[in-house]
Amino acid sequence: MPKEQGEKLVASNKRARHDYAIEKTYEAGLVLTGTEVKSLRQGRANLTDGYAYIDNGQAFLDAVHIPEYSQGHWTNHATKRTRKLLLHKEEIIKLSHAVSAGGYTLVPLRLYFSDGRAKVEIAVAKGKREFEKRQTLREREDKREAERAMRSRNRLGE
Repeated sequence: MPKEQGEKLVASNKRARHDYAIEKTYEAGLVLTGTEVKSLRQGRANLTDGYAYIDNGQAFLDAVHIPEYSQGHWTNHATKRTRKLLLHKEEIIKLSHAVSAGGYTLVPLRLYFSDGRAKVEIAVAKGKREFEKRQTLREREDKREAERAMRSRNRLGE
């Protein structure tokens, strides 16, 4: 039984939700070294440049920056190394089919601890064009304005 209970968010990739249209998400475990885990427990990681790929029936996470552990010494890890993802074989097959179909990529959305184990949420995503990004921002702004108007209208009616 792990000491920790619940979820503890380490890092999230807000840029991915802006740049990509998220189709489906998967939770994957990570193969990490000891100093990487200690660095993550300090809440230090960066997912912005990260991506995942499938190679020979295995999933890998690349270009995710986990800084060196401050109290580590010669056993410290490389900050941007390729890390293996732990997924079921069926999930890996689904992901490889989605990516090979074209236009889709695997993007890490968030890195967290779930009951003491490091997990990453990866998404099958399609890149947005510039006008789609602007449209999404406009829709979000319109929704905020409508909520503000409703709030002020409700206050006046009381």
